[in-house]
Amino acid sequence: MNEIRNPARPEALREALQSLRVGVCLADGDSWEVRFENARFFKWFPPTDDDSGLLEGRLPEMDIERARKRLGDKRPYTYEVEVQQGQRKHPLAIEIRAEELGGETLVVVEARDLSKQRQAEYMLDSYSRMAEKHARDLAKEKERVEKLLLNLMPRPVYEEMKSFGTATPQRFETASVLMLDFVGFTEMAVARDPSSTVAELNDIFTAFDRIVELFGCERIKTIGDAYLAVSGMPEASPDHAANIAKVALRMRRYLNRRNESHPHKWLCRVGIGSGALIGSLIGVQKYVYDVFGPGVNLAARLEGLADPMQILTNEDMAFQLGDGFLLEERGEEKVRGFGTQVLYELKGERAGQI
Repeated sequence: MNEIRNPARPEALREALQSLRVGVCLADGDSWEVRFENARFFKWFPPTDDDSGLLEGRLPEMDIERARKRLGDKRPYTYEVEVQQGQRKHPLAIEIRAEELGGETLVVVEARDLSKQRQAEYMLDSYSRMAEKHARDLAKEKERVEKLLLNLMPRPVYEEMKSFGTATPQRFETASVLMLDFVGFTEMAVARDPSSTVAELNDIFTAFDRIVELFGCERIKTIGDAYLAVSGMPEASPDHAANIAKVALRMRRYLNRRNESHPHKWLCRVGIGSGALIGSLIGVQKYVYDVFGPGVNLAARLEGLADPMQILTNEDMAFQLGDGFLLEERGEEKVRGFGTQVLYELKGERAGQI
């Protein structure tokens, strides 16, 4: 079984085959009887007790009919199999082909150990999964940071900052501002459970954010119980006055409905006004987008003069709102920094029930 017929320099050939790191077997081309096998092939495919000396009895999972057909067509037959060696399984790649050696046809079998290749593939697959997870984590972190920054500044300002590393202060000749504050909040914050108060305030401000977004306005910031929103910046809008008025009316309607079903009543004062504004990103390590100008000051002064659940504006704003809103004149009043102004209470919209 272990003799090779008619090879040139048989001992040298045998020695070379025995030193290979692959399993090699030579079999008769007709009967497929094993003629020679090196030590590695013998180790991987040892003879069984009923060994007939034929190759098909030594190679597990081999389709002998398919193998003979492919060799008859002068094509190799290949497949993979696992063999047990002690506690480990070795994946092997088997190639069977026909060769002319020493004037006769022999079946040559090569068995290659795929363990290192599989290990490398497993490592590459692990690295790939780690890289994909890292990329997903980075994407999630980027999304989280983006959401956080968009809570601090309008999207156009964020996009400019992301592209250029800074945001240029902008002046808007006319925009509208809403300033809202709650009646008796300081006393309530001291008298009530702080967690409950903050939770309620958070719910209310979250609803306000949705209303502001609905009409294309921007919430600039909250200061304690004060809420500041603008319309017409950082993107100009010809309907800035009407949009900020609609926001104010819906905020008040939301509070009225909420107060009907909650034990504690939240009462607000609202001032809305128009004027020139400057929007700018403030800070280096801690970014804050803020607005300055007469429009902000006017809205703050009007909010301070409003009665509970009243939306107060001035004559210029009332003129901009036109006939689309219900306004009631409250008379002249001195507004600090703006002189004597004719004030109006915003009651609702003419074209709908608010």
